[in-house]
Amino acid sequence: MTITPDEKDWTWVLERPCPECGFRAGDLERRDLPGAIGGWAARWRTVLSREDVTQRPEPTVWSPLEYACHVRDVLRIFAERVVLMLDQDAPTFANWDQDATAVAERYAEQSPATVADELTLAAAALAVTFAEVPADAWERTGLRSNGSHFTVDSIGRYFAHDVVHHLHDVQG
Repeated sequence: MTITPDEKDWTWVLERPCPECGFRAGDLERRDLPGAIGGWAARWRTVLSREDVTQRPEPTVWSPLEYACHVRDVLRIFAERVVLMLDQDAPTFANWDQDATAVAERYAEQSPATVADELTLAAAALAVTFAEVPADAWERTGLRSNGSHFTVDSIGRYFAHDVVHHLHDVQG
C-alpha cells in the first residue's frame, strides 16, 4: 500500500510550536545546531538498530527505516541549500519530491546499517556547515520554489523540526 503524499506547508513551525512533536523553533539557538544535529543522528542510529525497523505501524505509515532514509536525505538536501545560500544571492531551491524519492530509492528495501552510516555522515557534514556559517551570513536568504522565504537561521530551525518530528513519529 502506498503512502499518501504530504503536501502541507510546514513553514508555520517557525512561528509556533508543533502540537504533534512539541518542537519550538524559537527555543533552538543557532550556535546549538551543530551539537543538536549530532545528538539527533545518534538517536536515529538507535532507531535503526531496532528489530522492528522495517515494520510499518500501519500500511499507510512509513516504517522507522523509511523515515530514517527520508531524514538522511533531508540532511543532504539542507546541506546543499545552506551552501547555496552562502554562495549565491537569494537562490531558489530546486523542487524535491520526498514521496517520489522514497519510491524511486526504495527506502523500504535499504540496509538499516548502511542508512545509519549514511545518516551519520550526512549529519556530520551539515553540522560542520552550520558551525562554519560566518556571523554576518545568518541572514542570507533563499527561496523555495513555492515562494517560501528562508534565511540561513530560519532554514536551520525549519530543518531541525523535520528531524525532531520524525524522531517523534518513530517513537510511538
